[in-house]
Amino acid sequence: MPRSRSDTDMAAFAARLERIAAALDRLAPPEAAPPRFAVADAFVWHPADRRLDPVKHVNRVDMALLKGIDRVRDLLVENTERFARGLPANNALLWGARGMGKSSLVKAAHAAVNAALAGAKRAPLKLIEIHREEIESLPELMALLRPAKERFVVFCDDLSFDAEDTSYKSLKAVLEGGIEGRPDNVIFYATSNRRHLVPRDMMENERSTAINPGEAVEEKVSLSDRFGLWLGFHRCSQDEYLAMVDGYVAHYRIPYAQQALAAEALEWATTRGARSGRVAWQYVQDLAGRLGVPLQENPAAPR
Repeated sequence: MPRSRSDTDMAAFAARLERIAAALDRLAPPEAAPPRFAVADAFVWHPADRRLDPVKHVNRVDMALLKGIDRVRDLLVENTERFARGLPANNALLWGARGMGKSSLVKAAHAAVNAALAGAKRAPLKLIEIHREEIESLPELMALLRPAKERFVVFCDDLSFDAEDTSYKSLKAVLEGGIEGRPDNVIFYATSNRRHLVPRDMMENERSTAINPGEAVEEKVSLSDRFGLWLGFHRCSQDEYLAMVDGYVAHYRIPYAQQALAAEALEWATTRGARSGRVAWQYVQDLAGRLGVPLQENPAAPR
């Protein structure tokens, strides 16, 4: 029996839809390959294509070179060690003065714990960096990490939120507030210059204009409460600053007279208007360059 015109039209229409679907499949980006965590101990998260890029050589400072932060160093290392062993541990917020080694300590603690795990022939802890601008993708990253057998420190450097920024809600939900919450194999570390992650003038403005001043800032301030471990970094004294300089000079075997070193280092800090680990490292870089001494390891400046 010959096909009717309507049947022919439907067949042509179906064939056209198949061609369109095939063309869309060709245009669609390829599905992201599952992460291969065995290739590295550190990764950077790229949410646009759900990609974790391995970092072969992490830019970090040796733990011994971080001066004046002994108490917070011990607390963070102990917390990280407990987590690596599968014991209860807290999310950590490292807050305070610029250049005093907050992010350097996170990376150094990760290296120290992995060295201990390697000695015990245990699987290494993985460090994953998520950029501040991509914090809204944190739930997606957590979903990717949840089924993995490895354990992860997810790290965000220089975390803070401005008045109109609502991405902090994604972080709150992941840390404690959501239905799923933080996966058992993930812990979150963040550094910030702000104790409550929001600017003080914003908090004061909301208090002054709200009907209930306490409720006005409670939602934003409660974000920092999700961090069970608060580690404060304060501006260093002159003696601590000089100890930082001495530590770098000794580590790199830079030949320079101690008396001249102290005087120059203090003058350098005066011109910068601050004393910190970062300023100490910048002075040592300048000194090594003037003396023609290569800094072989080239550690990251404390942050």
